[in-house]
Amino acid sequence: MKIKPFAAVRPNAEDAASVASVPYDVVDTAEAKALAAGNPKSFLHVSRPEIDLPEGTGCSSPEAYAQARRALDALMADGTLVKENEAKFYAYRQKMGGHSQTGIVAVFDTRDYLDGVLKQHEKTRKDKEDDRTRHIEILNAHTGPAFLTYRDVPGIDRIVAAACEKAPLYDFIAPDGIAHTVWEIATGADAAAIELEALFDSIPVAYIADGHHRSAAASRYARERDFTGESRYYLAVAFPASQLKILAYNRLVKDLNGLSEDEFLARVAENFTVGAKGERNCRMYLRGRWIDLSWSIPSGADVVSSLDVSYLQDKLLAPVLGVGDPRTDERISFMGGIRGDAELASKVDSGENAVAFAMEPVTVEEMMSIADAGAIMPPKSTWFEPKLRSGLFVHALD
Repeated sequence: MKIKPFAAVRPNAEDAASVASVPYDVVDTAEAKALAAGNPKSFLHVSRPEIDLPEGTGCSSPEAYAQARRALDALMADGTLVKENEAKFYAYRQKMGGHSQTGIVAVFDTRDYLDGVLKQHEKTRKDKEDDRTRHIEILNAHTGPAFLTYRDVPGIDRIVAAACEKAPLYDFIAPDGIAHTVWEIATGADAAAIELEALFDSIPVAYIADGHHRSAAASRYARERDFTGESRYYLAVAFPASQLKILAYNRLVKDLNGLSEDEFLARVAENFTVGAKGERNCRMYLRGRWIDLSWSIPSGADVVSSLDVSYLQDKLLAPVLGVGDPRTDERISFMGGIRGDAELASKVDSGENAVAFAMEPVTVEEMMSIADAGAIMPPKSTWFEPKLRSGLFVHALD
């Protein structure tokens, strides 16, 4: 796959911690507004611009896109964000508790996405692609990196390790306790940069871990621009697969589809062992308590139907609760495992939902095997943590 260095628009060292923000798609408007309160340098003013507009303004409205451009221009005008004079590669490390992952910050060829070299495991929605494409067009930039992974390459590890011996460009701990450190690896003419490009060129396939809509939108925009100039490439951070951590992606359903709790439990027991652990497991929160559900993988099941989320959908959510398409059914919602069991249970105890399901996480190898097979995982199957921060790098297209 093809990568190249880029002339980053990035914060000065003093402002990096203030600028860095969670990705646009992990918070709603109210949460983004609270996180950015009192911090005019937060990149949420760019990625969730509706927080600075009258209440009720849509995040995909023309007014929001125009406000995003004004916010980005303001951060560059006051020197909070500065554009590099040279194209460079960077290393970006995140630490969450005892977990650490270090990736390569670069721009990646959209043709690899379109040609299937960069593999995906989720479907995208047109409305979300439209939003990200319009965002790129109005800002003339990629403002949030995609999260990619590849099977480990020792040579790349060696180059990254050498870079991490230098003094960092940024080194801070975010309010959520996650540490973020960035180093410069090399400029485009350096031997390390040339070697890094060659090593990535030898990687036969890589994978989108998080950022399917960013990848699709960037590729769509590149095609509209005939793959000219910087528009052919898009911003991403690529991590070796052995370093990644996937958490569960849990389910909440608003009602029991007209069933009483006793009727619901009887239906569940048709395809699950209730109250015991087994070969495959999840936990269900109902009536103020957690209940173990277990099952066995059906004989002859393929890699997708063997997933826990597939079995739950096929044997309980669809036939019992009537959730036919989890992508569009408004009765189901999802919560990343990072939020914990207590918050999942609270969404039921509040009366907002009738039942919750705490899933076991899939493995990185399962995700890559599904992508290699050209298959698609059920929606909301993977929650990667820690999340990449937005604002530390912007890829300008002019």
